[in-house]
Amino acid sequence: MNVSEFCIRHPVATTLMSAALVVSGMFAYMFLPVAALPRTEFPTVNVTATLSGASPDTMANAVATPLIKQFSAIAGIDSISSTSSQGQTQITITFLLSRDIDAAAADVQSAIARVQKQLPQEMTDPPSYRKVNPADAPILILTLSSQIALLQDMDAFAQQVISPALSTIDGVAQVQVLGSQKYAVRIQLNPDTLAARGIGVDEVQAAIAAANANTPIGTLKNTKQALTIQARTDLSNADQFRDIIVAVRNDRPVRLGELATVLDSVEDNQTASWYNGTRGILLGVYRQPEANTVDVVDQIRKLLPSFESQLPRGAALNVLNDRSTSIREAVHDVQLTLALTIALVIMTIFLFLRKVSATVIPALAVPISLIATLGAMYLLSFSIDNISLLGLTLAVGLVVDDAIVMVENIHRHMEEGGLSAFEAAIEGSREIGFTIISITVSLIAVFIPVLLMGGIIGRIFNEFAIVVTVAIVASAFVSLTLTPMLASKILPPPGEHDKAGEPRGWTAFFERGFMRVQRGYDRTLQTSLRHKPWMLALFLVTLAGTAWLIVVTPKGLFPQEDIGQLTVSTEARQDVSFQAMVDLQQQVADAYRRSPHVASVASVVGGNALNAGKLYVELKPRSERPALQKVLSDLRRDTARIAGIRTVASAVQNLRIGGRSSRADYQFVLQGLDRPQLYAYSQKMYEAMSADPHFADVNSDLQINATQATLVVDKDKASSLGISAAQLRSTLYSGFGSRQVSTIFGTGDSFEVIMEFSDKVNWTTTELPDVRIRNSAGKLVPIGAFARVDRTAGSLTINQLGQLPAVTLSFNLPAGVALGDAVARTEELKAEQKFPATLTTTFAGNAKTYQDSVANQGILLIAAVVTIYIVLGILYESYIHPFTILTGLPSAVIGALIALRLFGMDLSLIAVFGLLMLIGIVKKNAIMMIDVALVTQRAGRPPEEAIFEAAKLRFRPIMMTTLAALLGVVPIALGIGAGAELRQPLGVALVGGLLVSQFVTLYMTPTLYIYMERLAAGARGLRERLRGRGPLKVTDVKA
Repeated sequence: MNVSEFCIRHPVATTLMSAALVVSGMFAYMFLPVAALPRTEFPTVNVTATLSGASPDTMANAVATPLIKQFSAIAGIDSISSTSSQGQTQITITFLLSRDIDAAAADVQSAIARVQKQLPQEMTDPPSYRKVNPADAPILILTLSSQIALLQDMDAFAQQVISPALSTIDGVAQVQVLGSQKYAVRIQLNPDTLAARGIGVDEVQAAIAAANANTPIGTLKNTKQALTIQARTDLSNADQFRDIIVAVRNDRPVRLGELATVLDSVEDNQTASWYNGTRGILLGVYRQPEANTVDVVDQIRKLLPSFESQLPRGAALNVLNDRSTSIREAVHDVQLTLALTIALVIMTIFLFLRKVSATVIPALAVPISLIATLGAMYLLSFSIDNISLLGLTLAVGLVVDDAIVMVENIHRHMEEGGLSAFEAAIEGSREIGFTIISITVSLIAVFIPVLLMGGIIGRIFNEFAIVVTVAIVASAFVSLTLTPMLASKILPPPGEHDKAGEPRGWTAFFERGFMRVQRGYDRTLQTSLRHKPWMLALFLVTLAGTAWLIVVTPKGLFPQEDIGQLTVSTEARQDVSFQAMVDLQQQVADAYRRSPHVASVASVVGGNALNAGKLYVELKPRSERPALQKVLSDLRRDTARIAGIRTVASAVQNLRIGGRSSRADYQFVLQGLDRPQLYAYSQKMYEAMSADPHFADVNSDLQINATQATLVVDKDKASSLGISAAQLRSTLYSGFGSRQVSTIFGTGDSFEVIMEFSDKVNWTTTELPDVRIRNSAGKLVPIGAFARVDRTAGSLTINQLGQLPAVTLSFNLPAGVALGDAVARTEELKAEQKFPATLTTTFAGNAKTYQDSVANQGILLIAAVVTIYIVLGILYESYIHPFTILTGLPSAVIGALIALRLFGMDLSLIAVFGLLMLIGIVKKNAIMMIDVALVTQRAGRPPEEAIFEAAKLRFRPIMMTTLAALLGVVPIALGIGAGAELRQPLGVALVGGLLVSQFVTLYMTPTLYIYMERLAAGARGLRERLRGRGPLKVTDVKA
């Protein structure tokens, strides 16, 4: 007794078993998280170190180098890159995928602690670190803005209330305050006044530090009580600092207010942010790499009402760029696509079977299989995301096939053999059981190479392969258990469904039409079998055409999604002042706000580099604007008119692989020990790429032309005057480095006291020599007495990969250009520039992942075919028949590639998965045909008659299953709804492949079956002659 017969004879057990699957799946669905992508850890840690006023060279040499050396000793590192700019160093440490991210972060923390003593003493705050996906945009941006509230008050609320509360939420990696305006007392010294009073910068610094003391004092103790001693010596605002006595001249105290302008100001006055043109504070919330975006955003939104009730007077809290919105829309649209797919598939079944009872039985396989898959997803810690839902949607057209084949075979036994439903169910399930197992096992074999894929791509798409595999296994289980049991109970005897004996109405119209198609197929099949050489030649042409199309089809990585959000990077000349940069940034922001495609704009200037800014843009809903490429084209045109600033706009993507931080989407990295040589060839490559139509928004992170004021010190003179290098650097840092000279301890936070020279002086290389330094004898000596000041070109940023200098060229793709073409063109331009062997180049981020995926695509497809061949060979105990079954693959591939070309799509990684699905679907049709042919042939019929009868007999189920699969992917191919750009290439590839391969299965497979049988017979005859026996007939031996 097989499984199907047991279930037919035990309907209660079968029903309860199926109900258990449904209940467990529905229970699991309630607890499945919702996300854009599968939970994937990107083992990357970002380290940030700040030293106010330090030059890029100082940051690179004194900060980045010791940190990188210490980090290099950590196990499991893939790469280390760093960017040093004015006052800041960013280090990105990428670990091997096998490295646990939490353990890696702990190692980074330990390394920072060990290297702390080697860092400059002026660095008051230790380097910070966070786990990060470097390609991630903030999942949520909050804006605090007001026309009347002070920026310092809003910043304090953001720093002390919002940021700590959000940081405690599980899944939040960092809350970054953009355009921070944290309160500070700023002391702006007048160098002329200091010189006139004979007071040095060092005296001022010492007086401030001595006046604002907050050290412990002690306790008064006697026999009866203990009293804590409080001395109110600490200062808290600019008014109090103005009264500090710095020195005594002519028996008269000289107060700080006489020497400097003392202001209630902000820590960093070289950064600012705006929301829709109004000054404000932005908070960017970044998620942990493995966090659920939707869940994190939901938790944040629950806290917003409590924040709003505490806001400073006149301030407003707004949400900008909510990443969860696009995720929810995408998931919702995929769910609608799934429902539509199920409806279309059920309609197809009813169209062919024409009976409600016969339709209900295979239709039940769809929800049961999918719901059971949800239970497996919960056990495997998967989420409801674009990838898993895509797998479920594609599975709809596959899971119904087994049930269709089972019901159709049982129904055929009832009609042709006159058996009862019970007898037909037992006989039909026994006959078709091996076919269903063959289809299931061979279909699963398609995804084995995907399950074995490594790298980030493997981690993302393993979930897709597992979801489809589980759905297929669940479908086979239902088809072998519940389907035959229900057929034995509710399928009516033939003719009972229609007392007139003939279908009526539209069913009769469809049946007559289908029978005409059937008869036409029988005639044309006979014709094709009479012209077998021509069919074989057509197969060979198809094979050659497939190989040619694979080579010439443009290739890419992922389609560009439109989630309604842009990030825009801006860059001005390298020596631009902060105010000039603000003016230029405002012009760009105004251009974006005026665009009819844009809903809101947040803008930030300063931070990492003085000449750089960023915009976070929220687009209007799709129904109110054109397609993304048109939007980007219009915005590029609008901003190109603004002189003095470059803009690079990139669409925020849910699916993006991390790389070096850059302004554009794709990165090409050059590296070498010889800096001048590296910089020269980087500039040549930049100019070549900028002039080439394969690239858009080409930009470089090489910034070495910033104007600098370089002091050339006469060391002998300096020594004779009693001036040391340390005194010189300390005085200059106090005047021009925004030096922190004291700290104000407030409630809940501490604030800096910053000393600098007055910004009312128009500082140039002419004024710098007049600055005075106190020598060892106590006299003030002007810098011009022992040094001259030259204007030179220097670095605004210094980039390293490992410990070697590096330059990153980044670019976007123009409309109509595939990533594969751009990568190939990059290599051609590199060859034209004749790069020396001392320079190395590599792609990074998405471009590098593309290169890896292209190298693996062919291996992936070949591995899938070989795996299926091995599985089929084991199932059929034959070397020949697996070849016959797989002969439909070239036509499926050529159909898919032609469809992609017609729709202007690349052969992206998503489309490659469509080709994998085609391999499974196409060979399934051939299996149904060849299974029957083998049974018929074993009964004594010759191969020509056997395959002809099999083709006629299986024409209806082949058409049913193919149409079900086709209608199952049509909603995906139409590309409707949020996130459809990611799914559409897969649907288009499947539709094109199914349409073309159907012809091959129905016509070429019978021809090739006959040729393969002749080949097998010849091989057997040769083997028998070698044994000394005569040749055997084809029908005497089981193939």
